[in-house]
Amino acid sequence: MKIIAVRFFVASSGNEPVREWLKSLSRDDRRTVGEDIKTVEIGWPIGMPLVRKMDAKLWEVRIHLSDARIARVLFTVAGADMVLLHGFIKKSDKTPANDLKLAKTRRDDVLREQKGGK
Repeated sequence: MKIIAVRFFVASSGNEPVREWLKSLSRDDRRTVGEDIKTVEIGWPIGMPLVRKMDAKLWEVRIHLSDARIARVLFTVAGADMVLLHGFIKKSDKTPANDLKLAKTRRDDVLREQKGGK
């Protein structure tokens, strides 16, 4: 039974960046990402090693892909929804500042929208 439901962040242009990023991955990698996100859906709140808090109301799902690659899906929680904000393949130990900044901006948009503002 899901504790929290997943939805994709929708940009003002109408596109869903995380859905588009997922489509760029191989079938096996998409399956791995999906399984880890499902684990969060049914186990929320969940911590390390799968989920790490990055900032106020911002977490990352830590995903191990094929060929020793790692991916991250950054998300926020809005009401009963886990909103997937940004996904990327991680290439260094530290989360790139531009990826974190993008996720924070999207988080702020989602939370503002939830409160009824635009």
